[in-house]
Amino acid sequence: MKKLALLILVMGCAAGAFAQNATNEKTLFERVTQIEKKMDWFNFYLNMQGSFDASFNYDQSGLSEAAFKMRQFRIEAKGNITPWLSYRWRQRLNRGNNGGNNIDNMPTSIDIAGIGVKLNDQFSFFAGKQCAAYGGIEFDLNPIEIYEYSDMIENMSNFMTGLNIAYQICDNHQLQFQILDSRNGSQDETYGPGFEKSRAPLLYTLNWNGNLFDGIYKTRWSASVMSETKDKQMYYYALGNDFTFSKKVNMFVDFMYSDEQIDRKGIITGILENKDAALLDGHNALDAEYLSVVTKVNYRFQPKWNAFVKGMYETASVSKTRGDIEKGNYRTSYGYLAGIEYYPLEDSNLHFFCTFVGRSYKFTDRAAQKGYNTQRLEVGFIYQLPMF
Repeated sequence: MKKLALLILVMGCAAGAFAQNATNEKTLFERVTQIEKKMDWFNFYLNMQGSFDASFNYDQSGLSEAAFKMRQFRIEAKGNITPWLSYRWRQRLNRGNNGGNNIDNMPTSIDIAGIGVKLNDQFSFFAGKQCAAYGGIEFDLNPIEIYEYSDMIENMSNFMTGLNIAYQICDNHQLQFQILDSRNGSQDETYGPGFEKSRAPLLYTLNWNGNLFDGIYKTRWSASVMSETKDKQMYYYALGNDFTFSKKVNMFVDFMYSDEQIDRKGIITGILENKDAALLDGHNALDAEYLSVVTKVNYRFQPKWNAFVKGMYETASVSKTRGDIEKGNYRTSYGYLAGIEYYPLEDSNLHFFCTFVGRSYKFTDRAAQKGYNTQRLEVGFIYQLPMF
């Protein structure tokens, strides 16, 4: 019983799952003081992505906006207090900080805030607010590295409070089991009125991270079930596949599918908002289905230069006919990106970039909407600056 009580008290976290973008770059503190930092109990970072964007909508008037933007600005602190105890905190500064009405009493600006416990070489835990252990290679990257997310990820709730248990089967395979709150805000804020509350609004995820064929093929697969409201669930599956063909060429392919008895992502709800409101139960549409396939290829043709292309294919559908809301596909979207990156420093993830982002949205006849296209040209920088 004592061992069980200890496990319950310290449950939570996959130490390896959240250690993103570590580099050997000297911290700003070391550069200023000329003193080598020898402890690992406090590491502090600025995560930044800033650019000049020129956005176009050719279905309307061409250039729609040209502006400087800081798309990502997060501060982060993490460290190892002892060989078995660690912590991590990351907060997005360009987002609202009011969390008093949230189910976990935490503002949505906080991505991660919790402690990790390593029980032995196989078991580790993390307790607190954290990223959902969804599969997918891109989903696991630091957000500053993403120029344009897929519709699937862009409209997901990714950071919630709970527990993560990691089991390191061997050097090449890890399993994670995670239990989180299924939402941040209240039920009415998330789904609208008209639904009976779930007594346990929780998200359960099983995740497998694999490393096969001497690192040539890596997996990040997951299956999740979320309690949305009473007797209504969301089922989410993600298969992330990473391929390293050589030191110069790598790619990933992510497959994602979401079956939502209440439309959590809101895309179908937005399409159907002109339909019979009673069929939407006052807010979100019912029986939404989303499919997403994302792939990206990187070519490091010079030590300091990387070129990439990325493609996205996604559908938004309704799985059951209800009244005048027909079963079937309502929207297909395409994303296409190409760009070049320059890394001026060794042992640093600082890079400057120029990238083109295109999106195309096509609606079926049942959606009764006109499709449109958008394009964006960006020139900017990405940097996880080690401060201390």
